Amino acid sequence: MKKNKKREKKTGRRDDKLSTKAYEKQMSKLQVELCHLQEWVKATGQRIVVVFEGRDAAGKGGTIKAITERVSPRVFRVVALPAPSDREKSQMYMQRYLAHFPAAGEIVIFDRSWYNRAGVEYVLGFCTREQHDRFLDVCPAFEKQIADSGIRLLKYWLEVGPDEQERRFAARMEDPLRQWKLSPTDLESRRLWYDYSRARDLMLAATDKKHAPWHIVRSDDKKRARLNLIAHLLGQIPYKRVKRQRVKPVDRSTKRAYDDEAPMRRRSWIPEAY
Repeated sequence: MKKNKKREKKTGRRDDKLSTKAYEKQMSKLQVELCHLQEWVKATGQRIVVVFEGRDAAGKGGTIKAITERVSPRVFRVVALPAPSDREKSQMYMQRYLAHFPAAGEIVIFDRSWYNRAGVEYVLGFCTREQHDRFLDVCPAFEKQIADSGIRLLKYWLEVGPDEQERRFAARMEDPLRQWKLSPTDLESRRLWYDYSRARDLMLAATDKKHAPWHIVRSDDKKRARLNLIAHLLGQIPYKRVKRQRVKPVDRSTKRAYDDEAPMRRRSWIPEAY
């Protein structure tokens, strides 16, 4: 244990494994708080945008799933846009993202965002150097407008190490339930690791501003990353618990009773194989 603490102090990483039981206990508590946050957002008409960025296999999808697992999709909306269409390419770059921004009482989570231009588009040559530089120049002003409009903007960068990324890619190759997560672009990110690192450094240097700071999450340990991120997110929003009216059970009325199972006996039921 002392050895682990010394290494943690030196590197910021922890070697002790978080048990599934301990993880689920803490996650349950955080998800209850997310439900309280949801009620406060609805009651007060808040508008919140949460941006998730990071390297491929950094754990963005799993963290977003943990956040949204117990809340309403009408309040917590996840936006994961595909590659832009020809029409969208002719628009202002930020335009297709603005269309998904929250109305009152909504939290929008971007699973990758306008920062594609600072990462994959720049590294893989999907935009020009001038377009990349222009984005880094304009982005802080764009996000200042978001903040000034009353929208709360939270930006998270999940940082995974090269060894852990390689392990996760290998696991996806072998697991048919996760193979859909692996694309040629993901594999190319392994080869271009340092190109992505330089793009990350340029992005953070240009867009880590007081009105829209970046929050960096160590994500080599998925369980701890999820817990730490959600706890941090909750701490960034001054929500209060909203008192809800207690719901009482209601007796079924028999005023218009009939044999409502009889019509269903003539319908096509699926085989009960399990």
